[in-house]
Amino acid sequence: MTRTGILAAGNFIVDHVKMVDAYPHQDGLANIGEAYRSNGGSPYNILKDLALMGASFPLAAAGLVGADADGDFIRQDCARLGIDIRHLRQTKKAPTSYTDVMTVSDTGRRTFFHQRGANALFKGERLDFGQLPYRFFHLGYLMLLDALDAPWQGRPRAADLLARARAAGCLTSVDIVSEASDRFRSVVPPVLPEVDYLFLNEYEASQITGVSLKGLHPEAGALAQAGQTLLNMGVRRWVFIHFTRGVFGISARGEAYRQAALSVPADQIRGAAGAGDALATGVLWGLHEGWDIQACLQLGVCTAAASLLDPTCSGGIGSLDEVLALGQQLGMTA
Repeated sequence: MTRTGILAAGNFIVDHVKMVDAYPHQDGLANIGEAYRSNGGSPYNILKDLALMGASFPLAAAGLVGADADGDFIRQDCARLGIDIRHLRQTKKAPTSYTDVMTVSDTGRRTFFHQRGANALFKGERLDFGQLPYRFFHLGYLMLLDALDAPWQGRPRAADLLARARAAGCLTSVDIVSEASDRFRSVVPPVLPEVDYLFLNEYEASQITGVSLKGLHPEAGALAQAGQTLLNMGVRRWVFIHFTRGVFGISARGEAYRQAALSVPADQIRGAAGAGDALATGVLWGLHEGWDIQACLQLGVCTAAASLLDPTCSGGIGSLDEVLALGQQLGMTA
């Protein structure tokens, strides 16, 4: 079997985005301006971004949504974009997962209120990777998929799902959610030996490794230490740590790259809800197409910048040429 394309699984979420004038203290009040319904969750965002950019390779979704209006919205949206939804099933056991995203209008900073819904039940046990033709299997988010985060035969069930994908010949990639808890070191490290490409932000990397990555510009030495620690925990190929001002990649072979983010004017930033997933989208595009890592990272920061231009996760994403053109238009941060 010649493998091609990306199968993305995990959190399929409807985001209810509200633009507010300020984030209030508890018991306070904020005014809602614009409001939107859109895509949310790592696999949904990545697949939609890839489709909007014009990916010529196959895209497929796997997960659980409710047998409700939000579930219908997700499936119809994916189908409209040419994403295969045969493995994106509906269940009556739980509602479709949704997130209320409160985005401050003048900063783009966002706060999430999440209903775990049907995503909590997804195990991926029906995925027969030997019969599926995809080259990449992406799973997101660890820490937000209850059944896959739960222990099974001595490690989280996600490890078994990823191991089955790898055994069938897929390359695996994983993203993590920024949960405020102490579960990082119990849930994530046992899964890493089944991960070829790991995407995470500086907060998540710090929580897993214990290496402090503070500020807009984490120190190069600290990034390398955190990345190497994650590789030592078992990541097989590359670790990508992204932060506000860029992304750092380090490989199991000792290669390391740092790529600055695009310099998006503050008055053009409409929301940052999908920026991390957009960065992963660009990197995965490049990896699938065999680009060198620096080119992958450059596309990643361009895609992330495009995401910032709209309050929703994918509303700012255009074609591949349009996304790359942002790099010339905006330039890189210092």
